[in-house]
Order: sequence, then C-alpha cells, then structure tokens
Amino acid sequence: MVSASDSQLSSLHVFLIGSWASHYFYMKNTNSKNECFIPLQKLRKSSAFLVDDSCVFGVKILKITVTSQKKDVVVQEKATTVQNLFVQNKGLIKGTYTWTMDNYLELDSDFIRSPTFEVGGHKWCVGMYPHGDRNITDCISLYLYLEDTDDLSGESGKAVDLTLSILDQKNGKHFTMTTGIFVFRGASGWGWPWFLSLKKFKDPSGGYLVGSSCVVKADFTIVGSSNVG
Repeated sequence: MVSASDSQLSSLHVFLIGSWASHYFYMKNTNSKNECFIPLQKLRKSSAFLVDDSCVFGVKILKITVTSQKKDVVVQEKATTVQNLFVQNKGLIKGTYTWTMDNYLELDSDFIRSPTFEVGGHKWCVGMYPHGDRNITDCISLYLYLEDTDDLSGESGKAVDLTLSILDQKNGKHFTMTTGIFVFRGASGWGWPWFLSLKKFKDPSGGYLVGSSCVVKADFTIVGSSNVG
C-alpha cells in the first residue's frame, strides 16, 4: 500500500533501433502524451528502421520511489529488454467488429465483454468497464482482448494497429481513439482507461447513449508479429 505522502514513479523509455526514435511513458499517469510511437507508413518506408521486413524495439524501465520522510530517493534500474517486431508490407489481416449493447443503464457489473469473434485465426473480444477501470470513476474504459493463445508462447505476440470507437447514433460524429502498434501476447488486452468521459457519453445532445443503447466498434489490422530477443 502506498500512502498519500509516499509514491512510486516509473518511466518507461521505449526506443526503436535504426535512426533514433523514442517516447517516455510515466506510469503515474499510465499513458504517454504521444499516442503514436511512429507512423506505420513511415516505419514501412524506412530503410533505417525496417531491414528485411524486421525492426527492433527496446524498452528501458526506471523505477523511482519517492517518500516524504527524510530518506534517500531509491532509483531502481532494470535491464533493457529488446523486442523484435516483424512488420508485414503485404497480406495484412483486417478485422472489424460492431457490438450493440441495449442495456447499458441496467448494467450492475464492473466489467462487461462482447461476444467472442475471430480475426486472423485468433479469437478476440471487446471489454468495457462501464463506470471506469479500477480507481477511475468518471470515464468509460475500453479495451480489445486477445483470447485465443494456444499457438502464442509467452515470448511471441501479434502486432496490431487498433482503433476503438463509440458510435454517435444521432449525428454520426463518432468518438474514436486510434493508436500505433500494440503487441498482444498471452491473455492480454490493450486500450484506454480514460476512453470517454461519462458526462460526455450520457449527454443527451450527443448520440453515444440513446435510451439504454450504445454501439461500440473495433477496427484493427494485424500488421505483423513480435518476439522477445
């Protein structure tokens, strides 16, 4: 347990080997100000990042423990992990799934999930925390999950370019979040804890919630695979 006066900050430094590209993620905020690490088209066209249909990412984690008491600040540095990402230029697998929920206002569960659907020979589902994930109480949290992991070892995964949307059923002005490449491995899920504020979602002038109905859409492309080297 961490008290209000004590905290742990972690910075996640992600870099792409070739010409230098990097982002820092501060774990206290759980997200980066940069939603896209590197544009997919730039990666595909780069002779520095992409060599023989392969590129290499590295991750360096720095954990800092901060305390209000008169103690030394403890800095723990973990070894760099190199992840090999294989991005395809052809034969990309695209998937689209639309999930219509007719009973949002009657939900009494902290977490709900869509029916399972199949893309690229794997089973997926969309998961929603209708009132927020963990300590988040003012936003909808939305994720895509990989369920079928029979042929994926703990050190391999699927590289996915992901877009999640809540559709505007009145005005057609859909609320959409798009990312760069996520790597799904094991029973993993990726998405946004702060996807859409509940205030905006329930605003009657918008069309995100009509009666008790909302529509969630997942558009994603399997752009390659990944393993830890």
